[in-house]
Amino acid sequence: MIRTLAKCIREYKTAAILTPIFILCESLLEVYLPYKMADMIDYFGIKNPEMKQILLEGLILFGIAFASLVFSALAGKYAAVASSGFAKNLRHDMFYKVQTFSFANIDKFSTSSLVTRMTTDVTNIQNSFQMILRMAVRAPSMMIFAMVMSFRVNVALSWTFILFIPVIALALFAIIRVAHPVFTKVFKIYDKLNNVVQENLHGIRVVKSFVREEHETEKFKNISQEIYDNFSKAEKTIAFNMPVMQICIYACIMIISWFSAQFIVAGTMTTGELVSMMSYIMQILMSLMFLSIIMVMVTMSRASAERVAEVLNEKLDLTNCEKPVSEIPNGEIEFNNVSFSYAKDEEKLCLKDINIKIKSGETVGIIGGTGSSKSTFVQLIPRLYDTTKGTVYVGGLDVREYDIEALRDSVAMVLQKNVLFSGTIKENLRWGNENATDEELLEVCKLAQADDFIQRMPDKYDTYIEQGGTNVSGGQRQRLCIARALLKKPKILILDDSTSAVDTKTDALIRKAFREQIPDTTKIIIAQRISSVQDADKIIVLDNGSVNAVGSHEELLKSNEIYQEVYYSQQKGSGE
Repeated sequence: MIRTLAKCIREYKTAAILTPIFILCESLLEVYLPYKMADMIDYFGIKNPEMKQILLEGLILFGIAFASLVFSALAGKYAAVASSGFAKNLRHDMFYKVQTFSFANIDKFSTSSLVTRMTTDVTNIQNSFQMILRMAVRAPSMMIFAMVMSFRVNVALSWTFILFIPVIALALFAIIRVAHPVFTKVFKIYDKLNNVVQENLHGIRVVKSFVREEHETEKFKNISQEIYDNFSKAEKTIAFNMPVMQICIYACIMIISWFSAQFIVAGTMTTGELVSMMSYIMQILMSLMFLSIIMVMVTMSRASAERVAEVLNEKLDLTNCEKPVSEIPNGEIEFNNVSFSYAKDEEKLCLKDINIKIKSGETVGIIGGTGSSKSTFVQLIPRLYDTTKGTVYVGGLDVREYDIEALRDSVAMVLQKNVLFSGTIKENLRWGNENATDEELLEVCKLAQADDFIQRMPDKYDTYIEQGGTNVSGGQRQRLCIARALLKKPKILILDDSTSAVDTKTDALIRKAFREQIPDTTKIIIAQRISSVQDADKIIVLDNGSVNAVGSHEELLKSNEIYQEVYYSQQKGSGE
């Protein structure tokens, strides 16, 4: 975990190294101050009270204090640079890693969990990293330096510190042992909280239409309460840290004060030595207190660090072979004894023994009931998932032999959930081809029957689309997504129930445009309406993850019961 996170420091290594160096310099100067002050009190304040010498020694003390302040300011500056840069790199690496995830990798992490990891968890790590750079160096160095100096002043009194260290260490160990599991649990609950908020905002229209505001509020309240209860438990445990530290500090001061008084009366200790000894007491015990605070911070951030490292260490489910092919010759598709399971378990197959061949340029329709794995079938073509058994061929080659980016660039998919991003229509369309000209945008929009409604918009192709495409209708959103896919000029075009929100006339016009304008592109159309696929070259009927039948509309209407049932139920529903 530490190695994984340390790789993200990168260009901020210099700042991360300079910080502890400045801290060490600051600590040495701070520890030297009481020693110098003791000399000043004993030799120039009591034995030889000379004002000029006292002023000179005072200026020296001021210079040491000022140098210590400068080193402290430099340490703070570089610690801030290093921790902020480290957090920036963590977010960058996590986001970059997520972009390389296959669908199987993404299925392991919920969206809300990834959001929490990139925000709350990274912030926790950033704060701890800054604390470690400064306090984790300052506290032990200050404690060691102060202890060395205290032994130099008075060996007998210095052993008092040593007696309290095991007490503090045991208390700290007990606190961490109890608190860490609670913090681990809390961050998982944060994922649930983010998920509730995300669902509520995304589906706010549904919430309001069903008058479920109270239900959603109660759900949010329950999870918030759960976070409060767990955090309270952890914070109550951590709260014991300060009383334990204060008891040890004041007990130590009382013991040393009592013994020091005895030593001064006996003449074995000077006033200056007592003043320096009290300073070293405070430095040592404050260092121990800071160490305990660091341990608490590290305990809180450890759970976050584990969650971030989990994303960064996630092994990619799909990778390129050693020498991938980057040119897809044509849109021919073949499924050879293909079976697939999301769980990678041959006992839980979604697709079973699929054998099908689709010629380049063919139009293929896919019909099947809900849960018949129609979407899963087409997601194997651009290698969004790898088969559990068997092989998928595109252009005569196993899809695993292609460069993933080249393969997906040749396969355009319009999924069931059509997504538009905030930006103008032009910006959304250019996801298909960032260098597309305005003429090319116009051409694909005409093919997708989108140009008519775009021209009626106030700013036409410069009209701003809200996040998620909320300011356009479902049918308009689908047509824009089809146009965006066509802009890729793909060898294979897959429409996954992506004309369900358009009327039958527009649907027919889109299919006609496909036949006439992109005859060489292999077109796979998943649909619930028979009318959307009846003029396809072949229609595949899927049932419970298996191919039930393959044929033309007329052939299936004569011989296949599933197809007949769907067809006649739709004809009856349309009033014919």
